[in-house]
Amino acid sequence: MHMRPQPCQDPIVPARDDAAERLWQRLAPQAWPLPLDALPAGSALVGGAVRDGLLGRLSPQPDLDLVVPREAIALARTLARQRGGSAVVLDQQRDIARLVLRGWCFDLAAQEGAELAVDLQRRDYSINAIALPLAPGAPLLDPTGGLEALSRRQLVAISEANLLSDPLRLLRGLRLAAELQFNLEPGTRGWIQQHRASLGAVAGERVLAELEKLATAPDGAAGLLQVLEAGLLEPWLPPQLPLQAPLAGLTPSRASAVGLTAPEQAWALPLARLACLADGPGLSRLRSSRALQKRVQQLRQQWQLLDGRQLEQLDESQRFALHSQLSDDLPALLLLGNCAATPLLQRWRDGGDPLFHPRPPLDGAALQQRLGLAPGPRLGQLLSHLSRERAFGRLARDSESDAETEAALNAARRWLQEQTPQAT
Repeated sequence: MHMRPQPCQDPIVPARDDAAERLWQRLAPQAWPLPLDALPAGSALVGGAVRDGLLGRLSPQPDLDLVVPREAIALARTLARQRGGSAVVLDQQRDIARLVLRGWCFDLAAQEGAELAVDLQRRDYSINAIALPLAPGAPLLDPTGGLEALSRRQLVAISEANLLSDPLRLLRGLRLAAELQFNLEPGTRGWIQQHRASLGAVAGERVLAELEKLATAPDGAAGLLQVLEAGLLEPWLPPQLPLQAPLAGLTPSRASAVGLTAPEQAWALPLARLACLADGPGLSRLRSSRALQKRVQQLRQQWQLLDGRQLEQLDESQRFALHSQLSDDLPALLLLGNCAATPLLQRWRDGGDPLFHPRPPLDGAALQQRLGLAPGPRLGQLLSHLSRERAFGRLARDSESDAETEAALNAARRWLQEQTPQAT
């Protein structure tokens, strides 16, 4: 989950007669690991690659969606076998498969209806219903007015029934609007609002995937706020969970003001935005990974415990717990809080800082061997104690590793003695 910088090229809209030719030049099919003549006659490129190529935001290695006349799954398997790739069935009933070749993804779908135009009219939004037939010299096919919508920078649903055929399309519309910085056509906005409860019928992991994409968009904070205002997440998240006030401020300019580098912004902004949206149990309902649930839960807890204070105002136990939990994720906390970030970031970027990246001076195996300890909770408590002593400079440090090891062992012996009940 990282923000990806979007390439910037000249748009090809409003479209001219040579739009298809210019789009092919931009797509550079000669670099694809799948030659065009390996696909059956009547195939066409559709969806995001066509849309992004026309908008001038095509990535160097885009995912490519192709409509083929029939038997897409069988074709994907054949091409994978012939060209050393792999094929994954995405939808058995609708005959959709993914072909992966040398890091490129080709999604193959069997055409629905007798003509390609009929297939396009069953899609979600007009800007996703533009086709580029593979036949040499063929013009763009646009039966739903997608080119005009691209020119107006407007997201228009093809029909209310199309949205309801897969309610995830309701959420996808707000995600696309934020990602592309488009306006929602009023009727489309009304349908999304009217049918918001339908999203509860969608698998949680599909909902989460759209939210993660939205969180990585430059205008992702505004987009997530629109999702909340439209009530789309009410079937999934209790209304008291989202923290809308901090979410509104999680912009790239805020991240730059805090002092985050571009690579730090790329992961910290989406993480902070998700933490404003949901807690660990909320993400569990959305079928997220346990790792993401833990990161978000700890980030929310530490932000709420900080409660506007500077880190230096926390007591020792609170400070140690914060850095232990957010050793990897402190920049996301700084986006949420009002701390003086520059000195904190400087220390966090030093991977050897004993407070900002707490770790014990000896590992559990060494302590068991040197002190005859058994594995168990007591050993874990000792490791935490030594990490804390090291973090706050109470362990003598020496350039000679033997001296530092002995200081740690002495501290461990003292702790063990203090934990042992005295005989009376």
